[in-house]
Parts: sequence; C-alpha cells; structure tokens
Amino acid sequence: MLREFLAATLNRNIAGSSRARALCAKLEGRALAINVEAPLPLHLGVRVEQGLVHLDRAPPQDADAAVTGTPIALLGLIGRESPERLRDGSVTLTGDAEIVQTFHELLQAARPDLEEEVSRLVGDVPAHQLGNLARNVSGWSRKSFATFATNVAEYLQEESRDLVTRTEADEFNSAVDDLREAADRLEARIERLTGSARR
Repeated sequence: MLREFLAATLNRNIAGSSRARALCAKLEGRALAINVEAPLPLHLGVRVEQGLVHLDRAPPQDADAAVTGTPIALLGLIGRESPERLRDGSVTLTGDAEIVQTFHELLQAARPDLEEEVSRLVGDVPAHQLGNLARNVSGWSRKSFATFATNVAEYLQEESRDLVTRTEADEFNSAVDDLREAADRLEARIERLTGSARR
C-alpha cells in the first residue's frame, strides 16, 4: 500500500516536471537496488518502465546499481547533505555510479511536497497547520542541538578544561611558530660558527 502510494506520488510529480520527465526517459529500463541496513534490514527495487517509476518489494537480480545504508543515511541522500553522506561512508554505492546519480536527480526533481500531499488527505487548513508544526519542531530541535553543542563545548573548555579555547590554541600555535623560527635561527648561527671555525 505504501509502495503504491509513493510510486503514484512520484509519477504524478514526474508528469508535472519536464526535468523529471527527461531524467525518467534517460533511466528507461534501468533499475536501482536500495538496501536498508539495521535495525530492520529491507531491500527494495526502483525501476523505470514506460516512463513510470515502479517500487518493488525486492530489487531485481540484474539491477544496474545499488545503494546501501541506514534509514537515516539513505533519507539524507534526498536532502541537501547528500554529498556528505557519500563522502563520510554512511552510504555505499556499487555498480554504475552514473545510474545512481541520475536516480538521485530524479528523486530530487520529483520529491513530493509533504504539505501538499497531506492536504489531499485532510484538506488545506489542517495540512498547513501540520506543516507549521513540523517546521516549528524541526527549527526547535536544530536550535536545541546547537545550544546543547555550545554548552558542552563551553563546559569542556571553561569548567573541566578538557578542551582548550580558540584563543589558547591560537596562542599555543603562535608560540610554536616563534620557537620554530628561533630554532632555525640558532641552527643557522651554529652552522656559520662551525664553518668559520674550520677555516
């Protein structure tokens, strides 16, 4: 049921976007395996046939490419942090990287507007209120995490002294540079003195 709903939503959005239609045509006959790791391993297939995206319970054996990762890491591929997910190794790719990239672009182009999708089920006003609630919760959680991180950093720097402050680190680095320059000057002077003593 959920697979059918997602596929129908994607295909509706593809139909409304010339970029998505072009990407879909480029992927005609191609398939992508999605392997979701723990806590509950899940394997899905995404394929394009006759200009439509199909979501299968299991990926085809001859999938052109595969992506593997945790649910959060895989969801991150749809968001703005997708390059970081690939760089930090939380998502692994096998097979044709260009196919993976094109599927990624297709999902970005056809990504549903959740508020609009909810409005189809419950109406515009409740959907807008739910959207506002989700945005407020998301903003609050981001601010809370930032405040928590700042407080932990301040505690480790000021109270427990487990971390040095930025000023202390800069002063230390400056002192190391001064010491290195002094050592270089001393070495040059010793070389001059030993050179003149030999003469």
